[in-house]
Amino acid sequence: MDVAAYMAELGRQARAAARDVARSTTAVRNQALLATASALDEARQELALANQKDLDKGRENGLDEAMLDRLELTEARIDNMIEGLRQVAGLPDPIGVITDMTYRPSGIQVGKMRVPLGSHWHYLRIAPQRDR
Repeated sequence: MDVAAYMAELGRQARAAARDVARSTTAVRNQALLATASALDEARQELALANQKDLDKGRENGLDEAMLDRLELTEARIDNMIEGLRQVAGLPDPIGVITDMTYRPSGIQVGKMRVPLGSHWHYLRIAPQRDR
């Protein structure tokens, strides 16, 4: 499967999963975040081996050292990902929160409710790493 087809399929799967996540409870979403953190922690060796292959391929393809540094998945970066997931799981759930309630001249009450919009994609930022 080529990269474009893979990414398209991944997007379809994420869209389908987003509907399930939107209907889930806070406890289920937090459990998923914590399970992801645990899976990252348990997969450190696999991640390191796969990342090394990526870095080797990047060198073969002429990526400069700055880009390779951004692609490198160090223990500290894995720790930061795990900690970030745990922190998000510890935050109050914003879904369903209603703010800015006002009364309209007709007497109805109007406000803003936070709702899930879909899946979140993490992207590789092209900026210097600051975790070393």
